Amino acid sequence: MSILTRLIALTRGMQLRRQFKDIEKALEQLAPNARRQLAALAMREFSNAAKSEFPHLYATPPDAKYAPWGTGTALGMERMRSDSLQVRLRGVALWLIVSFHETKDSPYPEQRELHRQVMRTLRTLKESANPTDSTDAYFADRTQAA
Repeated sequence: MSILTRLIALTRGMQLRRQFKDIEKALEQLAPNARRQLAALAMREFSNAAKSEFPHLYATPPDAKYAPWGTGTALGMERMRSDSLQVRLRGVALWLIVSFHETKDSPYPEQRELHRQVMRTLRTLKESANPTDSTDAYFADRTQAA
């Protein structure tokens, strides 16, 4: 049974890593304003997912609660391929949050590595939404000097 579990986890990890590459490409193409919107959406989705009973099954229908993984990442990828920017941003945010929770406490090294990459991406988004303190201090000093 442990071999089967390991095989399922390995397959899922490969699927998530392949999807993450598409997510990274989509993030590279975003304008700074869209990245800020995405950061706000991701933080909102993160808050909503954290409130749910099973955060890794966020955006999954209740009847699929006993599946090995939820449908949130698939739904996020589907939305990411939309022509509408808002739908794409919501899809990317959903994928990032669900994959974060899905890989969070994984005993498998491949999924832990993916979790670190997703965390890095979320941190980068958060930093792009909030200007750094040093920039604020720089401009505050310049306005006081003038």
